[in-house]
This record gives sequence, C-alpha cells and structure tokens, in this order.
Amino acid sequence: MAQHSVEQRAITAEAANAAVVAAVAKAGELGIRINVAVTDASGVLAAFLRMPGAFLHSVDIAIDKAYTSAGFGFATAQWAGILQGDEALRLGMPTRPRNVVFGGGLPMREGGALIGGIGVSGGSAEQDEICARAALAALGLDC
Repeated sequence: MAQHSVEQRAITAEAANAAVVAAVAKAGELGIRINVAVTDASGVLAAFLRMPGAFLHSVDIAIDKAYTSAGFGFATAQWAGILQGDEALRLGMPTRPRNVVFGGGLPMREGGALIGGIGVSGGSAEQDEICARAALAALGLDC
C-alpha cells in the first residue's frame, strides 16, 4: 500500500528551552539585550525568552527570524546574496509577511534533518547571529 504521509522531526521542548537560555548567556557576554525565539521545523513557536530592556519591536523580529530560517532551511543572512541579480525577487521577498531578509536567524539541524529555527534580535545582525550560533553550539546542532 502506498504511503500518504511522511515523518517530520521536531526540536524537543527541553532543547528549545536550552537554546534560548544559551543565546541569552552569549548576549550577556556581548553586553547586549536580546529577544530569542525557537520554532519547530514547521515554524511554530516552541520557546521564547526576552532579556529585560530588550527592544520591544525585536520580539516579533526574533520570532519571524526563527520562522523564516525554519521555513526556508537557511540562514536569514543568506537572503542578501540570494536577492542580488533578481530584481523581482529583491522587491518581492522582503515584503512577504514574516519573512526576514537580514541576519540573526538560523535553521536548526540534527544529523542533517531540519528540526527547527532560531531567531535572535536586539543587537546588530552580526551579534544576533553570534548568539544564535552559540545556542546551536551549546546543543551540538548544525545549521
């Protein structure tokens, strides 16, 4: 009989929580205040943590960075290169609701399988990505 479904892996609640805690710890080392979100592989919020004093608008940006990186399976910082040379894409993709086209969002992979996304907002795009990478490193995950 033909199969009409596929199995999908998802980050555990414990791992999602550990990831946001690790990102916040890195932000503390950098002297910045961040919001950090983790989604499952389908982009649904799994964990969120806001440091006191982090920018209010960065709440949604962090969630959307995680959503974007989980949805497309690549780092949000890669959009700059992807959009170069394609005028229609460059104009259209940044206007898509919830799509973030600057750094700070990373996919979360375990053994090559996409299990979620992490988004950090509050520092520069580079600082945000450093915090996200620290979270992945703490869990031994790839992006």
